[in-house]
Amino acid sequence: MKVLVSGANGFVGRSLCYYFQAQNHELLALVRAPAGFTQEIVVSDLDQLQTLHQQLSGYDSVIHLAARVHIMRDDSSDPLAAFRKVNVEGTLNLARQAHLAGVRRFVYLSSIKVNGERGQYAESDAPVPEDAYGVSKWEAEQALRALAQETRMEVVIIRPPLVYGPGVKGNFASLIRLVQKGWPLPLGAVHNKRSFIALDNLVSFIALCADREQSPAAANQTFLIADGEDVSTTELLRKVAKAYGKKLWLIPVPTCWMRLAAKLLGKGSVTDRLFDSLLVDANKARDLLGWRPVTTMDQQLREIGKSGNGCA
Repeated sequence: MKVLVSGANGFVGRSLCYYFQAQNHELLALVRAPAGFTQEIVVSDLDQLQTLHQQLSGYDSVIHLAARVHIMRDDSSDPLAAFRKVNVEGTLNLARQAHLAGVRRFVYLSSIKVNGERGQYAESDAPVPEDAYGVSKWEAEQALRALAQETRMEVVIIRPPLVYGPGVKGNFASLIRLVQKGWPLPLGAVHNKRSFIALDNLVSFIALCADREQSPAAANQTFLIADGEDVSTTELLRKVAKAYGKKLWLIPVPTCWMRLAAKLLGKGSVTDRLFDSLLVDANKARDLLGWRPVTTMDQQLREIGKSGNGCA
């Protein structure tokens, strides 16, 4: 299989490229800075791809991972416009180049944020994105579906929840650092449930969707994907501590007290991510494609620990 991966030097992209190389697939990496892949195209802006179709001739699939991600402190005067430029216009430009080259399948990594920030979601649920990032991802999905209807190119959309694995950053890395420091944490009574997706599991699912012979039923489908091990914040902290061999001191402070304190400090969004539930129904991926997770949460957490602190 001949495949192009955009965002090849990112958290998910690099692991995906290593997977394809190990499977002896012909890989073309699209990156923003030289990354050392045997075949790569360096481009600073997805709008600079007017002739990419010439290099994609004969390729089977394009996997689009590159994106402007949600930023905690966004200084843009119009955040939605900034997200749209990369996540909508850039995505559609890449997809059009793939179509011009005769690529038969375009795999797009979207986000569960298209559905919403809290609750329980399946593919049949109406999207209700709450921030500029989620809105831009939803608009990109709609643009890709319209392109698929106009052409013979198949589009596969994947909406993962939080992805964790070696090199993870953001909120997950912050939790790991808290556990490593051994401080008492007031998180011993959090009874929410959240879905996650291990990096190895996400890579295996993306690779399956990119292979038309192995996943013909994936054509023009949207998938929500997760490990299938939903855990509370308290349970997650215990799993991290076990993976790192650390003692964990959890104090059972009522979440209502912490929500109030955080709200008074202007940090309500932090407690939302810690205390709200977000559940993903991934049965469609299992039933339609026969996909199964290749690793467990405990196994992936141990891999993070072996790689260092996992908080690059």
